[in-house]
Amino acid sequence: MPPGHADRPGPPGLASDAALRGPLADKVRAYPGTLTYLDLIRRNKRQSALLVLGMLLLIALLGAVLAAALAISGAGPDALVPSALLGILAALVVGGLTTLWSWYGGAGAILRMSGARPIAPADDPELFNVVDEVRLAAGLPMPAVYLIDESALNAFATGRDPAHAAVAITSGLRARLTRDELQGVMAHEMAHVRHLDIRFAMLMATLAGLIVFASDAFWRILRHAPRAGRRKEGGAIVIVLLVAAVLLAILAPIVARLIQMSYSRQREFLADAGAVELTRNPLGLASALEKLAADADPLVNAANRGTAHLFIVNPLRRMREAHQRLNTMFS
Repeated sequence: MPPGHADRPGPPGLASDAALRGPLADKVRAYPGTLTYLDLIRRNKRQSALLVLGMLLLIALLGAVLAAALAISGAGPDALVPSALLGILAALVVGGLTTLWSWYGGAGAILRMSGARPIAPADDPELFNVVDEVRLAAGLPMPAVYLIDESALNAFATGRDPAHAAVAITSGLRARLTRDELQGVMAHEMAHVRHLDIRFAMLMATLAGLIVFASDAFWRILRHAPRAGRRKEGGAIVIVLLVAAVLLAILAPIVARLIQMSYSRQREFLADAGAVELTRNPLGLASALEKLAADADPLVNAANRGTAHLFIVNPLRRMREAHQRLNTMFS
């Protein structure tokens, strides 16, 4: 440690090492001493594939149960198996096609939905210089840089891989940060690119949205389906299947959202660690995060529930007021 380092004050409001030592001690001891954040990143990448597979299986289950419930209520028990198989096939085909669309077009759609516009180096030389610094430190190609004309303090990264990545920052955050703080935020976003979080987040947004859409479509079909011609044979099976379908239609979007938000939260912690590795300046990132946390209105007008998990701070007012200030599964 350099002489005098321990005596140098950090940015105003930041807790000292001594103050942090107590509350964090138990959490630090929760991991083995030999485990590094690089090990956690590798574990996350393995888990990502399993979670995407799990979401596809949830979509298949949802398709099977909803199709069977709708068919059996009108055609009787004989339609149960064929309808379920057809529902699985339809769900997997739709899930595969939407995943393929997300792979090639998801990033562009997210940027358009967020109101982000591309900027050139001449528009903001300092921002491009900072992004170039951190991408060189990470050994990555230069991403496209976007600006969101919002007073909110926020930023995100997206894309399917480092060669097709983009980083976006709101004009409000750009105006409020010092150069060190800007470097910390951009390093955080480049860490998401480096860890391939952007790919996982994009796919999860698409699959979670598909589950919500399928559940909503089931409710609409059930509400408007003709009841007069429904057969009464196999009444117990029909009732059980309809109850199962209703429960699944309620629970599936919640489960999908829990997976999406809670796993994104884990990746935010690792992106912070990755940012410090790239900048070697933890106080710059810590000061930027303090400004983000103190912002009373991080709202991004063009953000929605499908893209909220991409942002460094939850951009939705109601979700933030309900959950963001608490350490909950929806945070």
